[in-house]
Amino acid sequence: MAQIDRGTFENFRNSIDPAWIEEALAASGSASLRKRRLPAEQVVWLVLGMALFRDLAIHAVVKVLDLAFPSSSGRGMANSAVSDARGRVGSKPLMWLFNRCSQQWAAQSADQLRWHELAILGLDGSTLRAPDTAENRAHFTAHGGHRGASAYPLVRLVTLMVLRSHLISAARFGPFSKSEQAYAKELWPQVRSHSLVIVDRNFFGAPTLIPLARDCEDRHWLTRAKAKLRWTTIRKLGRVDEIVEMNVSRDARRQDPTLPKTWQMRAIHYQRRGFATSVLLTSMLDSERFPADEIIALYHERWELELGYDEVKTEMLDREEAIRSQGVDGVEQEIWGVLLAYNLVRLEITRVAVEAGVPPIRISFVAAYHYIRHALVVAGFLSPGALPKHLVRMRRDVAAFVLPPRRPKRCYPRAVKIKMSPYPRMRSRVSPAPADAPKAVV
Repeated sequence: MAQIDRGTFENFRNSIDPAWIEEALAASGSASLRKRRLPAEQVVWLVLGMALFRDLAIHAVVKVLDLAFPSSSGRGMANSAVSDARGRVGSKPLMWLFNRCSQQWAAQSADQLRWHELAILGLDGSTLRAPDTAENRAHFTAHGGHRGASAYPLVRLVTLMVLRSHLISAARFGPFSKSEQAYAKELWPQVRSHSLVIVDRNFFGAPTLIPLARDCEDRHWLTRAKAKLRWTTIRKLGRVDEIVEMNVSRDARRQDPTLPKTWQMRAIHYQRRGFATSVLLTSMLDSERFPADEIIALYHERWELELGYDEVKTEMLDREEAIRSQGVDGVEQEIWGVLLAYNLVRLEITRVAVEAGVPPIRISFVAAYHYIRHALVVAGFLSPGALPKHLVRMRRDVAAFVLPPRRPKRCYPRAVKIKMSPYPRMRSRVSPAPADAPKAVV
């Protein structure tokens, strides 16, 4: 595999301001105080390289990206030295850097793709597996069910995403025992005014959604109602559009005394071909500013977040959701690196989309991701500074990256598929009847 020239790789880093890396290391006390072969600044890019080159061993990432400074003897860097360097840096600088970069990138993207003056965001949760060590199992815990605990410790992850560009705006993760709703409440301060957050119906609840709409100007939520929800109609806005009121439970008000006894929302009834009738609930009460038919179409953009999770898990992690690090801090460091590397690819995709004159979701993540990986690997055959030219050519040759327009009228109702197994089914064994037993008369 080709070596990457340090000057060439340095140009790829320009998407992240070097001052941000220095500030992240200084804020967490992880800056290198003496000259090392793998200083803290290089370790940050090592963690990002681990996410981009999932199929390589960690020490191979150092070699491919030429991150370590040469030794006086010319010998290569020991694997244990790479692990020690990661341990010295820890997870806090990666967390700080992700938050700093993502807030700027996502805010710019959301502002360019507004709907009725609202930035369109989505929030949902997922899980990642951590190596089965005693430290990871004690911290992250495991899923317990009727079959027993899960085989691996699970990390619960909740992200806030700009749905029209797939850039991750904010994220929280940690022990699986902590609920998605609790992580979601921690993300609300990251949602700016004049925004709309589309959430899964499992996030519906007064303690979760009332603060989202109440604590900031022109900030709204949209979700699908659960089948067993009951409410009182306050006012009709149309044939399938109404203002409704629900009671807030005593338990919820006991946990948060600022919650009111009742809360109002808007209910929109609709049916898609092949599906049962559904109801959308939202804090957007103004029917003139927010027409019902547009809200119905907008809700289904929530699935862009599922596609974003698929891009991370299927393409970047290669369907191996188990993080490689053995300790808690290493797991957290690696996850922040994966999220930041994903945003770096998505940031480049937004630039390609501008050149192509299409929305960012019309640019193939798979094509862009593999192109950037390939450019990093083959850059060693090129002169320093050639990687930016590769990226410029990628933006120019956009025909290979533009996907066909979405087909919103396709209908694929959910169905449970039979899981195939190579093993024969276990059937109950019935003892043969004795020879002298009477036979049934038909």
